[in-house]
Amino acid sequence: MAVAHEPTLLRDAVVYLAAATVAVPLFHRLKLGAVLGYLAAGLLIGPHLFGLVANPQSTLAFSEFGIVLLLFVIGLELRPARLWQLRVDIFGLGLLQVALCGLAITGLLLAVTGLTWQAALVVGLPLALSSTALVIQLLSERQQLNTPMGERSFSMLLFQDLSIVPMLTIVAALSRTPDAGATSGWMQAVYTVAAIGGLALAGRYLMNPLFRVIAELGAREAFVIAALLAVLGSAFLMASLGLSMALGAFVAGVMLADSNYRHELEADIEPFRGLLLGLFFISVGMTLDLTILADRWALIVALAVGVMAVKTAIIVGLARLFGSPWRAALPMGLLLSQGGEFGFVLFGAAERGLLLSPAAASLFGAVVTVSMALTPLVIRLGGLVTAREAPVTLAGPSAAAGCRVIIVGYGRFGQGVERMLRGRGVEVTLIDLKPSQIELTGQFGIKVYYGDGRRVDVLRAAGADHVDMIVFAADGGWLGADALHSVREAFPQAQLLARAFDRRHLIALRQADVELVVREVFESAVAMGRQALKALGTDDPTIDAIETEYRRLDAERLAVQMSSGDLLAGRHLVYPARKTINDAVGEIPFAGDEQDEAPSNA
Repeated sequence: MAVAHEPTLLRDAVVYLAAATVAVPLFHRLKLGAVLGYLAAGLLIGPHLFGLVANPQSTLAFSEFGIVLLLFVIGLELRPARLWQLRVDIFGLGLLQVALCGLAITGLLLAVTGLTWQAALVVGLPLALSSTALVIQLLSERQQLNTPMGERSFSMLLFQDLSIVPMLTIVAALSRTPDAGATSGWMQAVYTVAAIGGLALAGRYLMNPLFRVIAELGAREAFVIAALLAVLGSAFLMASLGLSMALGAFVAGVMLADSNYRHELEADIEPFRGLLLGLFFISVGMTLDLTILADRWALIVALAVGVMAVKTAIIVGLARLFGSPWRAALPMGLLLSQGGEFGFVLFGAAERGLLLSPAAASLFGAVVTVSMALTPLVIRLGGLVTAREAPVTLAGPSAAAGCRVIIVGYGRFGQGVERMLRGRGVEVTLIDLKPSQIELTGQFGIKVYYGDGRRVDVLRAAGADHVDMIVFAADGGWLGADALHSVREAFPQAQLLARAFDRRHLIALRQADVELVVREVFESAVAMGRQALKALGTDDPTIDAIETEYRRLDAERLAVQMSSGDLLAGRHLVYPARKTINDAVGEIPFAGDEQDEAPSNA
């Protein structure tokens, strides 16, 4: 049976995908980044240029779920304990950033436009907010999300999400058409706290057991459905209370960050997140009204540049006040200098409250879009945001000469490995992520190259295609199995050696088929145990027997844990829990005890 109407949805989907397929690789080729490619694609297919898609607003509303999924994935990476550590940046730096930037931009608007103070305030405060989607995407592209600069930037973005509630309250209070049935600001705050508490309880006592049941049943599709339910359900709860959907998804992610199913959830959500986030940027590009831009381009560009300059100056100053070095503060200011997607929501509320005319709301929407489009260009042309906050003077691994071994991480552990290898005459390429460490070792005449050694492209630039061995010697559990699988596939000829943070990390690395894994404190703990026994008067053969037994039981326990996937397995092998004082190896009499007196069994 023939379809009587044009399949508009299908046609639009084809247009979106075709535009992104052309624009994004092109902008990657020009080293301008994917975000600018999506924005350009949206501009081209939007109603103000080629008109291939007529209604960008409906697409924008749908694609905002990309931001929701993005915040959920970020929440999965931030355990509650880590979030608590960021509280000063969130509620200190974040509060000052929103307040100072909002008031400064309000003053700028009063100085250069004819807006009333009420209108200037309801525009200035939203312009203090940055684009969560854009900033996170740019940080991810540069592998900076988990750096101090990235975490501090994210803390400010998180507070900005929280500040949407008071901003909507301010707009409602200044509105010339007040809604008698609107919720008061105090009640809205109560609803926010209650909703966050409800999501916390649901994550711990509802979703975790649900995922456990689904995992035991082996229903793969049901797991994906449950993951989407967790995200969209939390977003719906927040939206029904007039709050930020993205904030709800973030809280849900944080509550599941300690779950055994965290990695599975992230893998299930990631394809949806990437697709919808790209669609969001295309939709933003489509909303740019070229008619308004053509008629008032000078004012729009001037306002966009002015807003970015004011925010950059204030954020840099605050970052320095909170202890960030210049090389991190300046990129942070540029990254957060644009207007954000929530500005469209607040401008719409101000328009409905008769505080802004439709033309003014469109003009400031164009300011937000232009500032978002300028951000990747400013970062690229300024050359101020480099991978992992590296000073521009640090050499990358591409400058390294060919060597047999690459060592990633040149702290205390890596230094010991490097000196042992050089003692055999083995040439080594050293890579580290800490500029301070690189500069310090340079004073001793040791060349360390800057880069993230987990990345295949960085290792390839260091000559990993031809090395015999790659040693991951950096501290902490930063090295994941996924990164190792990528390295293994890219450089099959190289042996992989890795430093493990703890037993859980050791098991993960062993399961990633690493040839040799060394626990960072295991050998030193054994060495100290030997010295302690010697100081207590134990003879060397007995010490050797104790060490041999301990290593044997530890290896057996590790094998049981790896085969079962349960860290609690093999508890009976914990040494010397299964022994009594009477059958311990070489029981030592202490001072005052008789050598031939049997110890008490009490």
